[in-house]
Order: sequence, then structure tokens, then C-alpha cells
Amino acid sequence: MDPVTLVVTAVALGASAGVTDTTSTAIKDAYAGLKRLLSRRQVDLSAIERNPKSTVQRDALRETLADSPDAVDQELLDAAEQLTDAVAADEPRAAEVVGVDLKDVRAGFIQVRSISSTGVGFRGAGLIVDGGLDIGDVQAGRSGADAGPSER
Repeated sequence: MDPVTLVVTAVALGASAGVTDTTSTAIKDAYAGLKRLLSRRQVDLSAIERNPKSTVQRDALRETLADSPDAVDQELLDAAEQLTDAVAADEPRAAEVVGVDLKDVRAGFIQVRSISSTGVGFRGAGLIVDGGLDIGDVQAGRSGADAGPSER
């Protein structure tokens, strides 16, 4: 994962996990540390904190960080890794990435195209499909230049 994506992912995970009462102290502390570092770099996180699952907000943060190449240094990467590790240890489902996840769907036909995910490309449970299911061009489990069809 490239450095900017790592930081954006960590912020979104921290913002998502940070809103629950059951969030561990390790996650809260790691997120607070990452927020402090980003605040020192004058990066506003208010929009992504309001809606951490929004791809628009994630893209905006990604653009902000990419436009300031000095903003993403080793200290920030270490903080992002510490947060993602804490989330993975305490709330593993929060760190899971799924391109398409269908559950309890009844349809005559399902066609899915061009899935790209750093985790699971396609997952389905309880699907009732009368006419057929066509899934193609799934790239999962890897990101960036090394992405390839690893799960079909």
C-alpha cells in the first residue's frame, strides 16, 4: 500500500472505530496520536470524521496529502501503522476490505464487472439467482502496480 493510502485508510479506520463506546484504549490513543501529527501538518480531518466511510472524503484527504509530499513522513507512517495494527488486533472486521459484498439477495441475474480490492474481491451469502451469475475482472488481495487477478 502506498504511503498516502496507508494514512487515509488509518484515518478512516480510526474515525470509524473511534465513534463506538467499545473502542479499545489502544485504538483511541493511536488515533489521537495520528490526529495530532496531522493537525501539526494543518490537515483538517473534520469532514472525514463526520463520514469516514465516504469515498469522496477519503479522496479529498488523499488529494490533500498527495499535494503536500512533505506531509507524509516516517513519523506519520509509523503512527498510521500503529493505528491500523491496533484496529486489526481489537476490531479485525473494521480493517476488512471487500470490493463487493452481497447478502440475502434474490435476483433473476447478477452481473458484476471490474472489481479491484486490496482484500476480498467478491463475497456473497444467501444469494438466490434464478437466471445466472456473471462475475469478471476481479483483482483482489494486492494493490498498486503489483495488482493482478488473485481471486476469481
